[in-house]
Amino acid sequence: MADSEHSSANQVLENPQEETNEEPKLHFSDDEEALIIRMYNLVGERWALIAGRIPGRTAEEIEKYWTSRYSTSQ
Repeated sequence: MADSEHSSANQVLENPQEETNEEPKLHFSDDEEALIIRMYNLVGERWALIAGRIPGRTAEEIEKYWTSRYSTSQ
């Protein structure tokens, strides 16, 4: 019984490690994207302020999404 508890605990711990090794693709809904665009036009690159308006999103996620989607290197 103790062996089965340890094996299931190891499986739970292995999955998050696998996810951190791969670069997850950021998926934002249409509503989130529209809000990011509106907020960016209002406050600029204040990612933490924008993230505060979108529950569950971090400033880093939003900045990474913005730079990958709307890069200004022309």
